[in-house]
Amino acid sequence: MAETSRVVGAADIEAFAEVSGDHNPVHLDEDYAKTTPFGERIAHGMLSASFISALIAGKLPGAGAIYLSQSLRFRRPVKIGDLVVTRVTVKSLDEGKAHVVLDTVCEVNGKTVIDGEALIIAPRRPK
Repeated sequence: MAETSRVVGAADIEAFAEVSGDHNPVHLDEDYAKTTPFGERIAHGMLSASFISALIAGKLPGAGAIYLSQSLRFRRPVKIGDLVVTRVTVKSLDEGKAHVVLDTVCEVNGKTVIDGEALIIAPRRPK
């Protein structure tokens, strides 16, 4: 198992909007966001999902890991100032193919905001 955490700030949301091209006003316009069921600006779901990718590349299985697939379920919104705890856990391993199946989750205050499963090609280590 590997874990990281990060506080989501307004600048993160704005930078993600620029990089992704997703300028949905629920993420960027406070007045608009107040009219939604969330009542305030929320982070892009894919911003939080990117924390999973970063954890996989950074810690488990680490540098050189290659994504094959990722399922995601968006359970709750992430708001400005939320601390997102991201965790990946090995579910299964196929050493012959170097495939690793990981359970993936992001939580805020102990509640799941995203969960899913990743299929990764793990980097092979020299013998």
